[in-house]
Amino acid sequence: MLAYLARRVAYTVPILFGVALVCFALVHIAPGDPLVSVLPPDASADLQAMLRTLYGFDRSYPEQFGRWLWRAAHGDLGTSIATGRPVTDEVFKAVGYTLRLSILATLIGFFFGSLFGFVAGYYRDSLVDKAASALSVLGVSVPHYWLGMVLVIVFAAILGWLPPTGAGSGNEGFFGSLRFMILPAVTMSVIPMGIVARTVRALVADILAQEFVIGLRAKGLTDWGVFRHVVKNAAPTALAVMGLQLGYLLGGSILIETVFSWPGTGFLLNAAIFQRDLPLLQGTILVLALFFVILNLLVDVVQTALDPRIQRS
Repeated sequence: MLAYLARRVAYTVPILFGVALVCFALVHIAPGDPLVSVLPPDASADLQAMLRTLYGFDRSYPEQFGRWLWRAAHGDLGTSIATGRPVTDEVFKAVGYTLRLSILATLIGFFFGSLFGFVAGYYRDSLVDKAASALSVLGVSVPHYWLGMVLVIVFAAILGWLPPTGAGSGNEGFFGSLRFMILPAVTMSVIPMGIVARTVRALVADILAQEFVIGLRAKGLTDWGVFRHVVKNAAPTALAVMGLQLGYLLGGSILIETVFSWPGTGFLLNAAIFQRDLPLLQGTILVLALFFVILNLLVDVVQTALDPRIQRS
């Protein structure tokens, strides 16, 4: 197990370097002047040259990348052009909000997706299976931003049960803060719920058709005993899907956080894109990519612990 873990950790090093290189390249390929948000329209050439030197934009791209990567490895992601604050502080403050929202959305999606998937798999080709499958397809197909606006209209504007936007002042306590998270978390959970439901449904249907399940039932094992074996065999794949969905939610929540004005990484990315804030944009993308890579590593390790056959392969 330790050898497998060391090998997986070693594999992540070139992946992280490649992610950093792609992140740097894509950000610098985009058109526009990164200093446009801080330079006045009548800025002199000397002022422009001074700011370019200050932010390192006067150097070649390989030198900029090397300096940025070296500082990032030591925890320094630079300074935001738009706000003048350290990018590390900005990003990790936003990451905390996004993590809370993404974890809650993943738990909601995984619970209901697994529930629908197991029910549909156990009652294949029945009305329940068709209803659960239709709900999962609908969940994957519905646009996030549209569903978010509908939920705001219904539960905030019409019923007045939940706050429409924002994250609160931070003094409301756990349940007070939870009220601000419900609408965006439910909106974000719809697509993972549909994906998990379809995956679990296919897994359960395939496992129930295997010979060992028929043998267990022939030996007189109860339905609960068969269910435990089905869960044990379906858990590694379902866990991998859940981990990937959490990673996607961490990096793909820009529309949801913009609709609900949630101060997370998606909201930060949206502001950095429109302000052409390269240090903030690079730092946010890099941190999200690091979370995704580390999350995949953790999922691989937990999968191996649940199913030793993965390690042998």
